[in-house]
Amino acid sequence: MEMVISFEGGKIVNAHYKDMIIKTDQSVSAGGEGSAPEPFTLFLASIGTCAGIYVKSFCDQRGISTDKISLVQSMSYNKENKLIEKINIEIRLPDNFPEKYKEAVIKAADLCTVKRHLANPPCIEVKTITG
Repeated sequence: MEMVISFEGGKIVNAHYKDMIIKTDQSVSAGGEGSAPEPFTLFLASIGTCAGIYVKSFCDQRGISTDKISLVQSMSYNKENKLIEKINIEIRLPDNFPEKYKEAVIKAADLCTVKRHLANPPCIEVKTITG
């Protein structure tokens, strides 16, 4: 698996993966154009959207409509170390959601691959190559 990261001018840095371009930019206040999400915003969004796809798959497999289901992700920021210290994901279910599946849908969201990688982070090695 490989991604190629390219610089597109200004503060725009994009990731090329398969046939997709994942665009990022910095906010105007950080010197960018604000034309795309910042990389850290994409990182945070990947957690919620990953949990969301697991919830969606869980419901699809059981014929449960997801029209009135949403996930709301909130983050607690530690001002001292300038890092997110807690992420909460609330699965908002309609009143008619089957009671017997409420705990199971939480377990489905917990299967999120992004979350599992954070719990067991990969080693990240950075090096340079010339030529």
